[in-house]
This record gives sequence, structure tokens and C-alpha cells, in this order.
Amino acid sequence: MTEKDSTNLTVLIVEDAEDARYFMRLELEQLGYLVIEAEDGEKAVELALGEHPDIILMDLSLPVMDGLAATAMIRAHEEMRETPIIAVTAHQETDFRAGAKASGFSAYVTKPIDIAWLHELIRGLLV
Repeated sequence: MTEKDSTNLTVLIVEDAEDARYFMRLELEQLGYLVIEAEDGEKAVELALGEHPDIILMDLSLPVMDGLAATAMIRAHEEMRETPIIAVTAHQETDFRAGAKASGFSAYVTKPIDIAWLHELIRGLLV
């Protein structure tokens, strides 16, 4: 995959905390990303399969369907198997990291989020 400019990228933010979603959206939009949002895992699957975002930022602890299950469902679709999905979570425990890897996450980021570092991670995953 060739490197893309952030102005051409759609990011799906999946986060149940409205203030955290708002912060990430504002920061990523300032960097030029187009942002779509979901507040639970079920909505994340629906948006991912309907919109085909370039990258997904997925919280692990979500209502309706957790981030691990949502990611596994997204990965089950051929057209979404290569889309980078980053776990964005407060969980730092090793078992959560192992579960995230087994579910198909591309990377694991713990909160609080350093947006500049996240931007570099996104660029690195899309090269």
C-alpha cells in the first residue's frame, strides 16, 4: 500500500465515552482526517462494513458488543482483513493485549493518547 496523506483518510473512532470521542475527533480533524464515530461495537461493525474506513480506532470496553468481538466480526469480511484496527484502551494488562492480538488488532495503544504519536502510528500502518 502506498503512503496516503491524512487529508485522504477516513478514521472510524469507536469509543463509548462521548468526551473521549470528541477529543479524538477534534485532534484528528485538525490533522486533516475525515472522522466517523460509533459509540458501541455493534454500530462499529455496521459503519466499518458500510463505510470501509482507512483505519479504525477501537476501544475494548464497549456496550452492546465489546471491541474484541467487533474486531473479529469486521475481520471476518474479506474487504476488511487488511484495514488497520488499533486498540485504544485504558487496559494495560498483558491478557488484554493477547486478546487484542488474537482478535485481529494491528496495534495496541493505551490511554491517555498522545495524538502526535498516534498520527505517526497511523502513517506507519498505512505505508
